[in-house]
Amino acid sequence: MMKLVILIVIVVTNITSQVHSVESVSPPFACDFSNPSTKLYPFCKTTLSISQRVQDLISRLTFDEKIAQLAYAAPPIPRLGIPSYHWWGEALHGIVYVGNATYGINFNGTIRSATSFPQVLLTTASFNPQIWFRIGQVIGEEARALYNAGQATGLTFWSPNINIFRDPRWGRGQETPGEDPLVAGKYAMLFVRGVQGDSFEGGKLGVGDHLQASACCKHFTAYDLDNWKGVSTLVFDARVTLQDLADTFQPPFHSCIVEGKASGIMCAYNRVNGVPNCADYNLLSKTARGKWGFQGYIVSDCYAVAQLHDNQGYAKSPEDAVADVLKAGMDVDCGGYVSNHTKSAIKQKKLGESEIDRALGNLFSVRMRLGLFNGNPLKLPYGNIGSDKVCSKEHQDLALEAAREGIVLLKNSVKFLPLKKSKTRSLAVVGHNADEPQTILGSYKGLPCNIVTPLQALQKYVKKVRHHRGCDTAGCTSASIDKAVRIARVVDHVVLIIGLDQTQEREGLDRLNLVLPGKQQELIRKVAKAAKKPVVLVILSGGPIDITFAKNDNKIGSILWAGYPGEAGGTALAEIIFGDYNPGGRLPVTWYPQDFTKVQMVDMRMRSEPSSGYPGRTYRFYGGKKVFEFGYGLSYTNYSYNFISVSRTNITFYKRKSNLNSYILVSDLGTELCENSKFWVTIGVENTGMMAGRHPVLVFAKQAKLGNGKPLKQLVGFQSVKLNAKAKAEIKYELNPCEHLTRANEDGSMVIDEGLYYFIVGSEEYPLTVIVA
Repeated sequence: MMKLVILIVIVVTNITSQVHSVESVSPPFACDFSNPSTKLYPFCKTTLSISQRVQDLISRLTFDEKIAQLAYAAPPIPRLGIPSYHWWGEALHGIVYVGNATYGINFNGTIRSATSFPQVLLTTASFNPQIWFRIGQVIGEEARALYNAGQATGLTFWSPNINIFRDPRWGRGQETPGEDPLVAGKYAMLFVRGVQGDSFEGGKLGVGDHLQASACCKHFTAYDLDNWKGVSTLVFDARVTLQDLADTFQPPFHSCIVEGKASGIMCAYNRVNGVPNCADYNLLSKTARGKWGFQGYIVSDCYAVAQLHDNQGYAKSPEDAVADVLKAGMDVDCGGYVSNHTKSAIKQKKLGESEIDRALGNLFSVRMRLGLFNGNPLKLPYGNIGSDKVCSKEHQDLALEAAREGIVLLKNSVKFLPLKKSKTRSLAVVGHNADEPQTILGSYKGLPCNIVTPLQALQKYVKKVRHHRGCDTAGCTSASIDKAVRIARVVDHVVLIIGLDQTQEREGLDRLNLVLPGKQQELIRKVAKAAKKPVVLVILSGGPIDITFAKNDNKIGSILWAGYPGEAGGTALAEIIFGDYNPGGRLPVTWYPQDFTKVQMVDMRMRSEPSSGYPGRTYRFYGGKKVFEFGYGLSYTNYSYNFISVSRTNITFYKRKSNLNSYILVSDLGTELCENSKFWVTIGVENTGMMAGRHPVLVFAKQAKLGNGKPLKQLVGFQSVKLNAKAKAEIKYELNPCEHLTRANEDGSMVIDEGLYYFIVGSEEYPLTVIVA
């Protein structure tokens, strides 16, 4: 027996010691079937259910071994032949690596980089669900390739971030799918399916089926503030109504779990109505696992457990904090608090060993679904994904396609763009963001395959290009405006590439203003005034910016918002500016005026309160002035719409006699009646212009009679269609009244109101009547 133990120790040590070598090695795994002793363990028998295997494994662990497995860097268990496992991985818009083993990934072997897609908010602007799914697929495939090459010690990735972009100042809004719950929910579902190896339609993966990689939806819940005027998310107590929880903050997570079948959730730092998310039994166990049927692991945001005692004062002792989170349903700690204090919590009888076993059950179940206890993973599903898949031409083409489809044309006076290549002999490219490779990647970036900056891409179109930064940094406290003006006077065209970067907005840093920082506005105005012709203004940013001055300046001919467009973003921008691609992106978030900053960021209310002057938030509830609306976006061509048919023009629901309200509770209708109430809306779309383009078609619904917290309007469907010049298409949307015609009442129940509704696409409207009898 001693020989067996020594042999296993050598194998495991060999695996971990080679992780940072130049050459690729075999991936770490348990249950090496070439070792006869392994076959004795029931947890290695693939003929048993995962539940049976997990229970056998847990029964073999010592108390200390159990506790050690509750940390994100789970140590090996040599005597059972189980290697270490790293739960922390990041893959927001591509596999992330920061130069050390923090994320369980290294690029020091045969794989040196990974495809870097646009930051999520720009990807969402395509309103193309197929692209969202395909990006998830690529990320999952490249993650598995890294693992197969022995360059990863984990296959669990803490992505996507599906929090609602509630406030335009939020530094992490760039990471999210925007402000609309329907969009965020669909993005979550499709990204997760792609990463995990499910199909676009869903249903390919059963509960116990192999995962390509594991996706984790975060941050659960009502998390959308990082550090604003000294208020940190680490201690922030978000006061949220049941109404807003039901129809704004929770729907994306419901979609992630119920439709996406995510295998992970991350609970957020903040408290909601006094209770820390990671210590909220109602949230983690009753809602996620109970009501929504979540089957996976729950991880804390990093060092969130420590906050319960150390900063929030919610728990009286470290042991209380550990007991609170494990009893609530959390499984693994991104930090060392749980592993450091669980033993004393049990000794103090604040926690039972059964809670540890419950958590371990969820953790080892996911590792088994990843195939890491089925023998050599190279001989199993996904074992044939090789390093040639990473940064493949197909994957890099997708990064370019996503950037093209996401970039939004905000202004194009007298069809100033696209510029004519034949008539542009000289070009000035002015701005600090023109040639900054790191800026176009955004936050949570990896090592890109082949990055092209906007300046580099534009130089391929024009032989004579003069570049001048204008501003020293994004903060633009120092600007050489006079030189920029001199250059602008002598060239055919000027492209200004300005905006924000991670020094202005990021995790841990919310903005205080919505205007361009420092002297950026002065630079733009003076360069535009000096230029021979109107200038092109390109904005790189995650969050919205008040550029009202640019909208109204006749010397600014065109404005493009390019978010943080990823490794191929420069190429996509140049293609759009010179007409090789027709932009079609639409804003996934409202752009507010600077005056909105009078609203306290800590005020979580979504709905407006006219009596106090509170304006509300997002296009669904904010009725104030806007710089640009949610869903806004221009093209080099024009599109027209018409309602071809709506399969139902009225719907009747019968309520319980005890219900005296003019609405019906969705919970009273039942699943079968909701399914039978579905109907189809068919919309005709025509490209009336002279250029082919891809165009997202957004359909909204609104009630004729507003008030009582009803949304001003809400998105009910969207599709992306590619049309040649003068071409037509018909698009069908299947709508469910129990989902698309609902609102939340004050106690958080979803209801359908009686009365007249309108479907809206462009300037076209179509009525539908709901009768509650």
